[in-house]
Amino acid sequence: MIRVMIVDDQALVRAGFAMLVGSQADLSVVAQCVDGQDCVDWLARQAPAPGHGSSEPDPGVDVILMDVRMPRMDGIEATTLIAQRYCTTKVIVLTTFDLDEYAFTALRAGASGFLLKDAPPEDLLAAIRTVHAGDAVIAPSTTRRLVETYVRAVAAPQALVDRTATLTDREREVWLAIAQGLTNSEIAAALFVSETTVKTHVGHILAKTGLRDRVALVVLAYQAGALSPPGTP
Repeated sequence: MIRVMIVDDQALVRAGFAMLVGSQADLSVVAQCVDGQDCVDWLARQAPAPGHGSSEPDPGVDVILMDVRMPRMDGIEATTLIAQRYCTTKVIVLTTFDLDEYAFTALRAGASGFLLKDAPPEDLLAAIRTVHAGDAVIAPSTTRRLVETYVRAVAAPQALVDRTATLTDREREVWLAIAQGLTNSEIAAALFVSETTVKTHVGHILAKTGLRDRVALVVLAYQAGALSPPGTP
């Protein structure tokens, strides 16, 4: 069962998402919060902060559907804190605004997904499952501009780029395939290996680079110049 939290300052929006998520046999809504502060406080009550007990606290939530614009604490600040404190909890940022700066800021903060609130219900449900499985989700309308406008405009820290030198040839192949948007099954087919082997490689790549998830690997590939942005000759 995938445990889902809904964070939005509009009661009707929370109720709508809760009904949709609750209709699925493999998904369960464990909490609804009115803003980022409410969310962070709820998680803190469920699990000890790092350094006080478990080194990997389980706050009781697998995936959070996070609004961006909220009072007290917005979704970006909340996502930053969650990424720092709860490595097993994934965040999908939802917004009504198809503005690239929101997507880039959310992904840089540690979100594993970015979708518009008007996305089809089946896309939202698929995103929850995809993010929970360790993959990333970005609204299709945002992906290309995100890479072209923001990712290549900010250079990756040299220390992070240097870590990519420790990747084996096969790990580098997998990394670049991830950056091109391939799923684990597609990578497995392209490299003639099992999907389990691909997952193992992904785990090694994340460990060697010190990155949180596949979104960060995509960003690094373009920032480090390992791939050219779409549309580049």
